[in-house]
Amino acid sequence: MKRTPKYTDESIGEVEILEDFLPPPDQLVLKEDGVKVTISLSKRSVEFFKAHAARSQVPYQRMIRSLLDGYASKYEKRPLANRSSGRRQA
Repeated sequence: MKRTPKYTDESIGEVEILEDFLPPPDQLVLKEDGVKVTISLSKRSVEFFKAHAARSQVPYQRMIRSLLDGYASKYEKRPLANRSSGRRQA
């Protein structure tokens, strides 16, 4: 059972009115430049993202883009010097 709140006419104490500090809605969503690419993914991967996207009610492409963006953000600040090219140096 839900309890109905009981309101009273009691004082709530000292109140401070704050200036509106939130940006307008159109400034809340940051748009990044997009680049269209063609990529072949495994059927298993696409089915995985489609299933999870359906449960979350979001487009599966958005989930894949978010995953790639997160990966890039994590590793973009690391130096690439430790990566192996597969060739031995003389």
